[in-house]
Amino acid sequence: MNAPFRICFVCTGNICRSPMAESVFRAHLAEDGLDGLVEVDSAGTGGWHEGDGADPRTVAVLRAGGYAHAHTARQFRASWFDRLDLVIALDSGHLRALRGLAPTEQDAAKVRLLRSYAKGGAADAIPGEFPGLLSDSDRTGDLDVPDPYYGGFAGFEECLEMIETASEGLLAAVRTALTARAMTPPGHDAPRAPRDPHRSRTKEHA
Repeated sequence: MNAPFRICFVCTGNICRSPMAESVFRAHLAEDGLDGLVEVDSAGTGGWHEGDGADPRTVAVLRAGGYAHAHTARQFRASWFDRLDLVIALDSGHLRALRGLAPTEQDAAKVRLLRSYAKGGAADAIPGEFPGLLSDSDRTGDLDVPDPYYGGFAGFEECLEMIETASEGLLAAVRTALTARAMTPPGHDAPRAPRDPHRSRTKEHA
């Protein structure tokens, strides 16, 4: 039996955007009958809120949307790359920081922007590969899920809407990856995500 497909959503402090994305995508998986095949969690690029629960506004938005929620914040570690299949960044700052943290090129290729999947992830998916690599035009921050922490409740509602839209494309891409994995003969490696030629080689903080 294949190991679960593992995804980690990452934002800055792991109290607003990434726990929201984790809850939303977990619900999508359950509705699609994939919750037994895919494991989902979340983390932050920094450790300022480790051990804390999600922001109360995140909790309120999730409850209003009908999403189950339980969360304890933690910081992403480079050692996690080895066990993860996808690392989903909530904005371009997180993406650069995570790719800079990646031990190998293969690990760096696992890091993708969540909202890149809202641009047609299902249509762009190739068996064993994932849409979501950045082009030069995507580096302006247009695909960011903006940080709602310093704003009002409406900002959290906007984040939820963006996350819900992108999650549909991400789900389609994960379905494709699971199908490719199931078709891979025993003793053969499943196709890997393509290398990103635009990957930044410098470490940055979100």
